[in-house]
Amino acid sequence: MIEEDIHNRPAAEAFSPEEADTTAGDGGKKPRRSRAAKAVDEISKPRKSDKYIWAVFITLCVISIIEQYSASSREIAASNVLAPILRHCAMLGMGSVVAILVSRVPYKWFIPLTPIFVFISVLAMVYVLLNGQVINGAKRSFNLVGIQVQPAELIKLSSVLIIAFIMSRGKEITNGKIALCVGFVLVFGGLLFTQGLTNTILMMCISSAMMLIGGIKWKKFAVVVLVYAVAGGGALLYKASTDDDDARTARIITETGRDAEGNEATINRSALWKARIDRFLDNDSIPKYKREINDANRQEMHAYMAQANGGIFGVMPGNSRETARLPLANIDFVYSIVIEDLGLIGGLFLLIVYLSLLGRAGAIAMGCHRVFPALLVLGMAVYIVLQALCHMAIVTGAGPVSGQPLPLISKGGTSILITSLAFGIMLSVSRFAVRKGKKQDIAREAAELPEDMQAPNPTFLK
Repeated sequence: MIEEDIHNRPAAEAFSPEEADTTAGDGGKKPRRSRAAKAVDEISKPRKSDKYIWAVFITLCVISIIEQYSASSREIAASNVLAPILRHCAMLGMGSVVAILVSRVPYKWFIPLTPIFVFISVLAMVYVLLNGQVINGAKRSFNLVGIQVQPAELIKLSSVLIIAFIMSRGKEITNGKIALCVGFVLVFGGLLFTQGLTNTILMMCISSAMMLIGGIKWKKFAVVVLVYAVAGGGALLYKASTDDDDARTARIITETGRDAEGNEATINRSALWKARIDRFLDNDSIPKYKREINDANRQEMHAYMAQANGGIFGVMPGNSRETARLPLANIDFVYSIVIEDLGLIGGLFLLIVYLSLLGRAGAIAMGCHRVFPALLVLGMAVYIVLQALCHMAIVTGAGPVSGQPLPLISKGGTSILITSLAFGIMLSVSRFAVRKGKKQDIAREAAELPEDMQAPNPTFLK
């Protein structure tokens, strides 16, 4: 009867001193705690982080180490044999620490931290556009205490955080909230546009998915998509009208990062985008395996050859034939090496791993009582999975060539750390968000959130 009674009271009043046995036994032993006190401890004790999300994270890290060792032959030839893989393991180790630490932070703290993170991301992006280092024909990074920072990854994560922040305020989805979300995405997209078209499109897709999850009506969603299409099309036309670069020159500079004199070079990218799209839409009768390999199609052609060499079961890690000939084999085209090493079965397994992350995040989100944690966990999963699907589409020829890392698998510093941060946020939600909890837990969660962030979750399933 005592246990039933405490579950019908607020957590702060779950038991009284009279209900706890505080008398010490003989010999000065510590006071014994009553069943009521233990029950309250059980109510207040947070859950452990979701083991399924941890399983996905660990699986991706293991595959990453194996495939980076296989795909880094060019770096190995130019340096110490173990140096590239040791650097990659160090980055994964740092990412694991980030995921662990963030998973222990209650998700409510991401509310005040979101504006700060967004401000820092925009500031870093503006700085890199003005004074950044040139990588593949565009200013993409800067050095911070010896670490190469790519703000584009910060901006993509910021888009998830700010949309979750805006969509969770108040109980209704107003036109003002939608306009504010779209405004942030367009500003972020404008900052990313000079670096690549893919990141801008990816961010628009992520934000659209989050608005649907947040409960936006279909008519308003159609307007959002129309605004994105008009803004993107207008930007492309403007770039095309101001671009004087020859398409072939643009491709060569992009692959080498240098001009004909060997100097670092930036380019207007519309000629490059047009050339890639034209090549993707080329429907002539010549099969890909009969086409001549040149500077324009070198990457995709060797990526196709790697996948064909892998067959159904693969050649096993370390036996890749194309890694020595495929530019950026361990970054933008690492999925082709995965298929060459592990075959079609390995490639499908990796795809299922990413999709399972989205499924698990969806299950967690539908159990959350508040919309903010639901948008956080699903937004982070959509961010990771859409990026993975985009990489896979590019590598397999289902989309035009572009530079997009495979989350946690591709070599990288900022990409690994930001992806690990996204995993940490999902783990935090899985641990601290009330899912199908008792009334006192639900009331306590609402009391801990700001008054205007207590909106119920529209996807909640009992």
